[in-house]
Amino acid sequence: MAKRLLKSGLVVSFMTLLSRVLGLVRDVVIADKIGTSAGADVFFFANKIPNFLRRLFAEGAFAQAFVPVLSEYQHLDDENNSQTSRQLIAKVSGTLGVIVTLVTAFGMIASPLMVALFGFGWFLDWLNDGANAAKFDLASSLLVITFPYLWFISLTALAGSILNTLGKFSAAAFTPVLLNVCIILAAIYGSDLFEQPAYALAWGVFFGGLSQFLFQLPFLYKAGVLVKPQWGWRDRGVQKIRKLIIPALFGVSVTQINLLLDTLIASFLITGSISWLYYADRLLEFPLGLFGIAIATIILPSLSRLHAGQNKAQFAATLGWALKVVSLLGWPAMAGLIVLAQPVIMVLFMRGEFSQHDVQQVSYALFAYMSGLVSFMFIKILAPGYYARQDTTTPVKIGIIAMVVNMVFNLILAPLFGYVGLAIATAISATVNATLLYIGLVKANIYRLDKHTFIVMAKLVASALAMALLLYWLSPSFNQWLTFSLFEKVSRLAILIGVGAMSYFALALLLGVRVKHFTDKV
Repeated sequence: MAKRLLKSGLVVSFMTLLSRVLGLVRDVVIADKIGTSAGADVFFFANKIPNFLRRLFAEGAFAQAFVPVLSEYQHLDDENNSQTSRQLIAKVSGTLGVIVTLVTAFGMIASPLMVALFGFGWFLDWLNDGANAAKFDLASSLLVITFPYLWFISLTALAGSILNTLGKFSAAAFTPVLLNVCIILAAIYGSDLFEQPAYALAWGVFFGGLSQFLFQLPFLYKAGVLVKPQWGWRDRGVQKIRKLIIPALFGVSVTQINLLLDTLIASFLITGSISWLYYADRLLEFPLGLFGIAIATIILPSLSRLHAGQNKAQFAATLGWALKVVSLLGWPAMAGLIVLAQPVIMVLFMRGEFSQHDVQQVSYALFAYMSGLVSFMFIKILAPGYYARQDTTTPVKIGIIAMVVNMVFNLILAPLFGYVGLAIATAISATVNATLLYIGLVKANIYRLDKHTFIVMAKLVASALAMALLLYWLSPSFNQWLTFSLFEKVSRLAILIGVGAMSYFALALLLGVRVKHFTDKV
């Protein structure tokens, strides 16, 4: 089973790599066009709100509630030779479609209210005709364009969840590529069509969502699950999902809520704060999506099936395997990006409107975010251990604690360190969240870190730390990096990354880590 999961994980990781690379290209283009200007702050803000709701309605809580129930129905179909899963898909797609249509319509009509809620600092300036009054007006206009993305991506995520339960991971993993392509094309060819380039980017988001939705339909048809949507609010399966999703709406989206709270506080800080946090978060999301989310995507259907078949031993073994895999890649990614943060940001973003000062400011936020990278990854792995068992209550309690921790540290650290304090608070909150998720699984006698897994992880941590020290010793200073040409920066960075990767895996081998530790049958 481990080999099958690893094969699926490699497929998802490859597709995610393609998407993340294009995502970085997208951010490079955006940095070139609008840098960290007021327009950039507003676009990132207008894009963040529908993305947050997407996590609620689509990739986050909904998927965590829907996939276990659909897996249960598919298990019954296999036993009884029935087609109840198709009926469930019809009822869920119709019900979700109506709900997100109403929410999307409300968001577009009430865009000034949404901006006032999440960008309160701009709203106060607008009321008092302050320096940031124009940001409020621009954000309200952009949100009308970006909000329909919620509708497209919610149904896209529904389609992806269905395909994932059928073991067809590649189509859903590829779809983010289309969003990035649309935003890149909009930035390159549409920026000059508008007085404010942020409008072009907003339309890129709109058409990116539309293309993702349309792309999934042929795959659903081929799999025989493209059914006519039906309203099913009182359907038994829908009711079960509703029961699971209500607490999960909060529990699985704590990270996104924390990021929105960061945005709210950042709206009171100096211009550029939201953009600096955005670019740092994008670099955090690269390894998180490539390793953490990719593995989490493939284990949720597997865990759901194992729970339906009451196979507790393999359930625990699958969680342990996933933690080892994300540790193998997460610790070196964390160490490497902390040491090489500034040259990476230079190579990717320092051109056009993105200055040397912006490089330094983004790197400070990235240092803070990256300290919580492995915690973010562990959350992605441990949370499915609850949702696969249709337990959404426990993660909610943990989520509330994590959000309170985040807010307390926001209030303590933001006055001291500005936007960097917000990033530090987010990392602390993620660590608390991951720790409590693990403790909950131990108390429920679901999973406990065994001695073998702990030793493997300790060896990986030691290898990553040694690699970081080597890279720090080899890397030029910030001022030296500034004197290099782009070619010299890219070539030196590539050499350092190569040396870091080779040293990490060589050290891990010397310490006794072997391929069999990640491919043994679970």
